[in-house]
Amino acid sequence: MRITISKTDKPVSVTIMHLEGKLDRANYESLIDEAQEIYDQGARDLILDMSKLSFISSAGVSALHQVALLFREEKGSRLDGGWGAFRSENRDRSENTQQHVKLFCPPGVVREVLSLAGFGSLFEIFTDLTQAVESFRQPAAEIGGR
Repeated sequence: MRITISKTDKPVSVTIMHLEGKLDRANYESLIDEAQEIYDQGARDLILDMSKLSFISSAGVSALHQVALLFREEKGSRLDGGWGAFRSENRDRSENTQQHVKLFCPPGVVREVLSLAGFGSLFEIFTDLTQAVESFRQPAAEIGGR
């Protein structure tokens, strides 16, 4: 998988990670490591551009979960606890979507895997990049109490 980074400062500062190829067991740690690096550099709002992602495995889905925990400033262990831990946490947070990580344009097959994993309730998914960027600056009342 290839990861490139871009950033927008207007209307708000948002980092965009562009993912290309397959996100799977062979490379899921690179996504987590890259997210950690940009978080350590001060990024607090992130869009994962999945428009060129051709495949995502369960390890890739777990990596997305780890990135969400990182940007929520919560500690999580890499894949420890397995799917049971994720599902338990997802049930507890079912009314709260991730406010600092949003997904952009996952292709059909990737969107299907995300849906099966229950990520439709965890992440906002956008098909318009401008709307995704602007969603970070909406007042808290408009986006569910951010």
